[in-house]
Amino acid sequence: MDLQIHNRFAVVGGASQGLGYAIAERLAQEGAAVAMVARHLAPLQEACTAIREKTGALTVPIQADIRKADDCGRILQEAVAAFGRIDILVNNDGAPPLGELEQFDDVAWDKAVQQNLMSVVRLSRGAVPYMKQAGMGRIINVTALTVLQPLPGFGLSASTWAGVLAYAKTLSLEAGRHGVTVNSICPGRFATGRVARTFATGDAATGILTPEQMAQMSKDFPIPRLGDPAELAALVAFLCSPWAGYITGHVFHVDGGRRASLI
Repeated sequence: MDLQIHNRFAVVGGASQGLGYAIAERLAQEGAAVAMVARHLAPLQEACTAIREKTGALTVPIQADIRKADDCGRILQEAVAAFGRIDILVNNDGAPPLGELEQFDDVAWDKAVQQNLMSVVRLSRGAVPYMKQAGMGRIINVTALTVLQPLPGFGLSASTWAGVLAYAKTLSLEAGRHGVTVNSICPGRFATGRVARTFATGDAATGILTPEQMAQMSKDFPIPRLGDPAELAALVAFLCSPWAGYITGHVFHVDGGRRASLI
């Protein structure tokens, strides 16, 4: 199926590894040019080169910290300088620290808000005018399943990502008439280094999971395995396509059926 996103221009956060890398790679495979954003330059350049060599697509590295307002502005400026416009924005980054809520002071809360919520607000606010001008745009927010099903220790991320879902729904209502869709994805456990470091111990805490460890971490899931980042990336690519032009304001659970609910 041709997703018809060749000659589209995308900005993808957290693109040097994990889900962000998989998303950037899939968009590039579909013919999009991708501005790849990450905090650390060396792995970002390596990721950009790998995707460019594999797909032949234009990839542009942008080293930035989305927790900083000035960096959010610079991301958009550099992307527009490279591409001339922004058609697709994938808001994706890591997560705030784990821990019980009572241990976090105002500084920790502010950092979490800047990382999860305000980065989405700033980047979306800056990208939407380009999308309106083109009469088409796609914004995808990658959050986490814990925003829908909170767990002890994940309070910072769940609380701030709840704000992202509310923001995204409101923006979808306001921007839809301009051809801009806004959707959010709540991933469950995927085979990424971050999941390994968060949920596993021993060797897995270094970011590498063995098949046995992956099986143990997912044994109670309806689909008893960890997700492949390419599976989530395929959904993102579809949502970025014209075929998904009537889908907006939605929250997708991509969790192997783990969350037991009707909505």
